[in-house]
Amino acid sequence: MKMIVCVPARGGSKRVPRKNIRQLNGIPLLCYTLEAIKAANLNTPLYVSTEDDQIAKVALRTPIARVIKRPLELATDDASTESVLLHVLDNLPHEMEFPEWVMVLPPSSPLRKAETIHRFVMRIKDPDFNADCLMSVTENRGDFWLIQEDGNMKRLFPDAPRRQQDRKPLYEENSAIYVTRTSALRETGSILGKRVQSELISPMEGFDINTEQDWAIAEFLASKHNAL
Repeated sequence: MKMIVCVPARGGSKRVPRKNIRQLNGIPLLCYTLEAIKAANLNTPLYVSTEDDQIAKVALRTPIARVIKRPLELATDDASTESVLLHVLDNLPHEMEFPEWVMVLPPSSPLRKAETIHRFVMRIKDPDFNADCLMSVTENRGDFWLIQEDGNMKRLFPDAPRRQQDRKPLYEENSAIYVTRTSALRETGSILGKRVQSELISPMEGFDINTEQDWAIAEFLASKHNAL
């Protein structure tokens, strides 16, 4: 199976400035993901996509990592993950065979484990796996409501049991891990392709840092659970 791993890490985070190389309990955020990949022993090329020289320097401290510099227009708030992935695929070293799969591991989910990353690889290696994308999800048994135009609340699932443990779970896309067929990515322009399957991971592994409040929670979780 031909696969590459891509870690998209731009330098222009707005809500958490310099997020990808900010120190989370004394370690650059990006390094949590790179070390998890290293520990997973995937034996597959690892590329960090960035426009930022400092991020590139931090990435190259991990011996297995290579950097693909992206143009500034692919490092804006509006640039899609798909556009970044296509840029990586179009700029792979000439000596490398074109991959069938790309695994995407954003640095903003620092608590995912090496064994979880490895589990995703084994899943797509299964001959019975027949989808364009395998994505990570977390389970949610919340009771969801909608605000109507008159201001009153309406339950999204009126017939759902009131007790949380009796409800059927919903599954939330958490963006911690994606494995996508490169052919489907090119055909559809979507990391999801046309056929999507999921792999359940823990809420801690799926935790995604987007705000300063998220950062504070991640610091607590990382220190408590020795994530790195």
